[in-house]
Amino acid sequence: MSFENLSLVWLVAIFAGAGLIILACGVRITDVADRIADRTGLGEALIGGLLLGAATSLSGTVVSITTAFEGRASLSFSNAVGGIAAQTAFLALADMIYRRVNLEHAAADLSNLFQGALLVLLLSIPLIAYVSPDISFFAVSPFSLILFGIYIAGVVASKRVRDDPMWRPVGTRETRTDTPDEEQKDARGNVAIFAVFGALMLLMGIAGYAISGVAGVLTDRYGLSASLVGALMTAVVTSLPELVTTLAAVRRGALQLAVGGIIGGNTFDTLFLTLSDVAYRDGSLYHAINKDDLVWLSVGLSATAILLLGLIVRQKAGPGRIGFESAGILALYAGAVALTVS
Repeated sequence: MSFENLSLVWLVAIFAGAGLIILACGVRITDVADRIADRTGLGEALIGGLLLGAATSLSGTVVSITTAFEGRASLSFSNAVGGIAAQTAFLALADMIYRRVNLEHAAADLSNLFQGALLVLLLSIPLIAYVSPDISFFAVSPFSLILFGIYIAGVVASKRVRDDPMWRPVGTRETRTDTPDEEQKDARGNVAIFAVFGALMLLMGIAGYAISGVAGVLTDRYGLSASLVGALMTAVVTSLPELVTTLAAVRRGALQLAVGGIIGGNTFDTLFLTLSDVAYRDGSLYHAINKDDLVWLSVGLSATAILLLGLIVRQKAGPGRIGFESAGILALYAGAVALTVS
């Protein structure tokens, strides 16, 4: 489908419609993921971090790959790292609606801590690639392969951490443990549940393709900054499933799923860069971006570090108040937005 000849009204309508599709699928896919976690016995944190995180990131993946293939390196990169920053800010919003105690205190889980540390490592790879010599093989940077290898090793280690933990969080009256929901009965078999999950992922992927096309036209036609469009338009819209799934999971009491979905989704989002580097045919993606794109990489890295501190400190913060990590993440994100639009 070609978007170049469409009027602004149609472009906005397609962008909004695709966003609504992503939003609707995000609402549904949380419940399906929670049922898969109960059926498989893998737990909310692991399913949230891997399966749900990958599914809700699909539309963003399509945007980054499509724009990279079109030669829009800055838009592709800023969409990936901007989404990580936005999704971490969503977790701070979820902390605001969980009224009993600080969300990071109640959702203590070793898998989430491990995923957070892994994310910090993965986010450092693009920064190293940016400051390193411009070396590529078949137009792909070796750092993209390193990033992919670390992610795969992290997935394997995540399962090992859950199965044979060497550390456990201290339980308190406010700690919510991950236990299968016995009240919800679902007569569908495992194949049917996974089929529904796959169909929702497909719809989000199609919507992501539409958003990437509209974003490219808006950037060219109106001379908009690719970093601005990627970090504050496509990244936020394609991250709506993370917002919806996080808020829905918190309201249902699936706190490990909420936190794990954000951290795991962010971890998966780093693979946008590997896939985008492969799709970008003019050399290394990391040497085709500009310093404005690094702002959002730094924000994502800093917000993840703050979140990790919150998961370790586990401040109670009391009913109606958010923890220091949520306040810090929101302040950091707001400052980055002000810097980008100024």
